[in-house]
Amino acid sequence: MTHGKKKTDRVESTPPEVTVPEARPPDVTVPQARSQEAAIPQAPIPGAGPANRLGLDYAAEAASLPAPPAPIIDVHSHINGLEAVEIYRRAARLYGVELTYSMTKLEDVEAIHEAMGGRIRFIAVPNYWAEDDRLYHLGKGFTRRIEQYHALGARIAKFWAAPRATDYGIELGEPGFMRLDAPHRLEAMAAARDLGMVFMVHVADPDTWFATKYADASVYGTKRQQYEPLERVLEEFDRPWIAAHMGGWPEDLQFLTGLMDRHANLYLDTSATKWMVRELSRHSRQDLVSFLRRFRGRVMFGSDIVAGDEHLRPSEGEHEVYERANTPRQAFDLYASRYWALRTLLESEYRGQSPIADPDLAMVEPDRYGPMDAPLLVGKSLPADLLKSIYHDAADELLEPLHEGT
Repeated sequence: MTHGKKKTDRVESTPPEVTVPEARPPDVTVPQARSQEAAIPQAPIPGAGPANRLGLDYAAEAASLPAPPAPIIDVHSHINGLEAVEIYRRAARLYGVELTYSMTKLEDVEAIHEAMGGRIRFIAVPNYWAEDDRLYHLGKGFTRRIEQYHALGARIAKFWAAPRATDYGIELGEPGFMRLDAPHRLEAMAAARDLGMVFMVHVADPDTWFATKYADASVYGTKRQQYEPLERVLEEFDRPWIAAHMGGWPEDLQFLTGLMDRHANLYLDTSATKWMVRELSRHSRQDLVSFLRRFRGRVMFGSDIVAGDEHLRPSEGEHEVYERANTPRQAFDLYASRYWALRTLLESEYRGQSPIADPDLAMVEPDRYGPMDAPLLVGKSLPADLLKSIYHDAADELLEPLHEGT
């Protein structure tokens, strides 16, 4: 890859660097992380931000975690902004993440690659940022964009088909425009297949959203109906598919089991941290371990971290993902909180409040919760072999061969 102009100015007020301990050999059992209840405050700090409602020092927390059983590969993120990338890179290093796959704007790929020191790879996405001719950019224009991403080293193409994509279609005058099996999307999939790429897909959304935002099934369909076009394209395109956010249904491991059994080319990632914390915490450790062991090698680590320079300064009227931070310190907490929560969920025996506010609770039960409330985070203390597979081996075995010689 040809590098872009190197970013030399570093963002001030970010936490000091902490060296991540070397990963243990794969045959060494990871020691149980501390239970943490006694060390982690359980009362929200007045005035704290939504990414750190308990006032944690995320740099110190990272240093207190045991080394992961293998360097972590994050297969799902959105890294943009040459200032924000410096803060993200520090958070990733502290939490043992050695390689990141990102849905970065095509125009920024080379500069972000250089800023990350090559420890990042890219996922092709449509030009969601275009303000003109969105019908083209979200439609037939994606095929050309896939080719451009591929020329820059991308080996994954992302197909977003959340129910709210229906709203995009309605705005464009074609309600079914963003269906996963729409003709222009099948054309883009064929182009990605011909280039030997892996597919990533977002289908469905949390149960909380189907109880509220998507309550009108005549517009959005039921949650189960979201999977009908997915199963069709899984059969038509026999390439590996990574279904983001635990396949869109972490609430129902039985449904996911059936889906995975029917489609051997389907993989999952653990991205969408708040969603995973809320719903995976509700499963028993036995049930979750049984599911993960059944599909060992097909579940990989992802965070869904969104990084952007908009997080570093106060902003008005920006997309809601940029309203979660407005200083470098808050940006660090935002990015680090996702890694803290996921590693605590997967590795530890912690049982207590999540430090990340979850507005979905108030959306479903407004009389019981406020926007800064959070669910119970119940650590699952996964066995070392499963952690190693989720953190590293599953992604490495699927994706690394695609980059040989690049």
